[in-house]
Amino acid sequence: MGGRPPRGRPCPVFVCAVQSFSGRVRGMTWTTTDLLPDYEAAAGAFLRGDVVRHTVLLTVVEGLRRDADRFGDDPPRFGWWTAPDGTVRGAYLCTPPFPPLLSTMPETAAAELARVHAGEELSTPGVNGPVQAARAFAAEWTRLTGIAPAGDGLRSRLYRLDGLVPPERPAPGAARFVHEGDRALLKAWLPAFVAETGTILGNPDRLIDRMTADGLAVLWEDDGRPVSLAARYPQVDGMARIGPVYTPPESRGRGYAAQATASASRAALDAGVKELLLFTDLANPTSNALYQRLGYRPLEDMLNVSL
Repeated sequence: MGGRPPRGRPCPVFVCAVQSFSGRVRGMTWTTTDLLPDYEAAAGAFLRGDVVRHTVLLTVVEGLRRDADRFGDDPPRFGWWTAPDGTVRGAYLCTPPFPPLLSTMPETAAAELARVHAGEELSTPGVNGPVQAARAFAAEWTRLTGIAPAGDGLRSRLYRLDGLVPPERPAPGAARFVHEGDRALLKAWLPAFVAETGTILGNPDRLIDRMTADGLAVLWEDDGRPVSLAARYPQVDGMARIGPVYTPPESRGRGYAAQATASASRAALDAGVKELLLFTDLANPTSNALYQRLGYRPLEDMLNVSL
């Protein structure tokens, strides 16, 4: 199988010829690179054309712009898919050792991307993206490699805030922004959140640096004791996403998460965020119901498949 192209040079790695109704043959191409500026130049307009559905890719790109090795020492991999009319209709990125993250794209493009990864022998522990695209990638990967998905995958749902609704039954306590004195607490809570949810947060120390310096996280305190955390990602083109949200097991079921999330949402709106989003695990009916009570409305489902 072919090797990886020299670092720093965009490479058209796969071309699929298709027969159009006019009888002309046109090409559909994935181009990959490990240079973030090239990726943004080629795919940035496509991603920003739908900042809501591309929230994760855009926040990862923003994070890499600030901190190039936030996900590890291996260089990230970027790619974009060009349709027969010459426009970009799909994009992806991969931050090893984590699975490829897909944008909205035709199922054909997702299947072609699986062939790219197989052809270049790229590490592919799974795939994460819109349900149909992720399934198309996984099916083609299985056909090519014989490696079947490990189960049905994890389903998550993207929500958008329609209008913030305060909790019906306010919990006791008050919100405050995190500060440097909360570092030890966050070092305990963030790994617990990752272990419980499987969410990828990157380097925890750098995440805590951003939380404490940029006013991106809120703690709900009851009688001066922190009982729940709600953070958000930095704003990108008027869009931001709530997360992580974490309440220790001993403090659950008392309305603290609702208060923390509502407070973080209000802080984001006050900071000028126009599109406020969050993800939920579809297997957790409690959180899905909670966020809808706060005014978040379902928009799109995502699928994370292990391969």
